[in-house]
Amino acid sequence: MARTEPLTGRMDRRTLVGALASAAGLAAAPARAADRDPVLRLAGIPRQGGTLIGRTLPDAAIAVDGVAVGQASPGGLFVVGLDRDSPADVVISVSSAGRLVGERRLAVAPGVFDIQRIDGLPPQQVKPQGEALLTRIAAEAERKARGWASQVATEDFAGGFARPLRKFRLSGRFGGQRILNGEPMTPHFGADLAAPAGTPILAPASGRVCFAETGLHYEGGLTMIDHGQGLITAYLHQSAVQVREGDAVVRGQVIGAVGREGRATGPHLCWRMKWRDRRLDPMLLLGVRAPA
Repeated sequence: MARTEPLTGRMDRRTLVGALASAAGLAAAPARAADRDPVLRLAGIPRQGGTLIGRTLPDAAIAVDGVAVGQASPGGLFVVGLDRDSPADVVISVSSAGRLVGERRLAVAPGVFDIQRIDGLPPQQVKPQGEALLTRIAAEAERKARGWASQVATEDFAGGFARPLRKFRLSGRFGGQRILNGEPMTPHFGADLAAPAGTPILAPASGRVCFAETGLHYEGGLTMIDHGQGLITAYLHQSAVQVREGDAVVRGQVIGAVGREGRATGPHLCWRMKWRDRRLDPMLLLGVRAPA
């Protein structure tokens, strides 16, 4: 079982990516497995929760395990997300003019997820109670689903991602799961970055805001940014949201402030990433750039 203690200390980007890759038994450098294939090049860490940035023929059709997931941009760039529960291997294929032109089978390393068991909790602390609250949660979920469904036709993901906070303590890792009173809860799909309330949150890459609200039950202040092709990052528990839905943002722009709004026990930023229906670890994409 993985350790449950939070990681502490400050890491620069290179050290952090190296530590994550080392934990998965991988080299710290972006994956180069497909570089010998000029039709299909990939960069990223092939691990559960990882994101791969690919380059291929312009407008080529992309499939994962035989299922169509979209097409490359006019510049030939595309994204593939490896879900938290991704199988041990995936096949990425590229077709152009109805013909298969490239294919790559990737071994996917298992994630390292913290498991925590807590027993003896009152029922209201395990699941929300009351008709009014449940109705509110359902309405908020519908609005958030529309944000997650965004698919802006841009290549903003290509330049790589920076950290959304200049300084932080990694207090919770992606993919962890609590078992409360013997019942497994939904895994934690974000990286928790602890920092003082009011700390500026910076857009880690350019994109378009596809959701921005305050006062949500679970998230408090929540912003989502589409970085192209449905690769979306989310910023939870903000004390202030400083962008609006539809805004174009650039890398390094202040989009909000760290808080403890919603279901949070202390000031921190829960940083999440999703591609289509796949839950991703944003920390695994730090420093990864599109193949040349």
